[in-house]
Amino acid sequence: MATQDRNALATEAPLGPLTGEREVRSDLETYLPKPYLARALAAPDTDHPNGTPGHPHYGLSVLQQHVAFFDMDDNGIIYPWETYAGLRAIGFNMIASLIIAIVINGALSYPTLPGWIPSPFLPIYIANIHKGKHGSDSGTYDTEGRYMPVNFENMFSKYAQTVPDKLTFGEIWDMTEGNRVAFDLFGWITSKLEWGVLYVLARDEEGLLSKEAIRRCFDGSLFDYCANMQMGTEGKMG
Repeated sequence: MATQDRNALATEAPLGPLTGEREVRSDLETYLPKPYLARALAAPDTDHPNGTPGHPHYGLSVLQQHVAFFDMDDNGIIYPWETYAGLRAIGFNMIASLIIAIVINGALSYPTLPGWIPSPFLPIYIANIHKGKHGSDSGTYDTEGRYMPVNFENMFSKYAQTVPDKLTFGEIWDMTEGNRVAFDLFGWITSKLEWGVLYVLARDEEGLLSKEAIRRCFDGSLFDYCANMQMGTEGKMG
């Protein structure tokens, strides 16, 4: 019976080598209440069990918070020129901002529209942003736009082999490869592009992407931080 109990909680399978190479956390309850509970309003981790201090949610889901920075006029709709302005505000140059804005709005506009008729203005409706969730991702957002702490933490237990709470570019690549779902070409490409943009934006002086930067990207507070850094009104992230 004791052996059966241990097997029921095993996270590694003897004949499944990847289950040993990509470890999952079994101690999360020690640091984070109910880590398997999807959070609608906050993006906690083991160091921030209540999410980002001082970051208001305004009743938005965590996925909606992730994109809300780019809604420059707070009307619930993000047009390409707003995406461009937001990218410029956080430090991207004109050419990169233009390309990224076209790609983002081009990919997310139609899935988030309230109707079936495409719009030539490529608006993204924040209320429907969950419909833009793609496959082959980390699973940190669920299909309704809530945040899954356990999946966030497992990104680092699985792939952060150099520094426990940071990812190298190579480890990010390995993670996007590991998350690939069969025949999901759109998801494969989108995941690599998203993580590539985040790496360029938030990597540190040693070329590492910190857990804190990634967590704050998920709730969107990273973008406010970067914009304030560009204006010289924000201290360096710890």
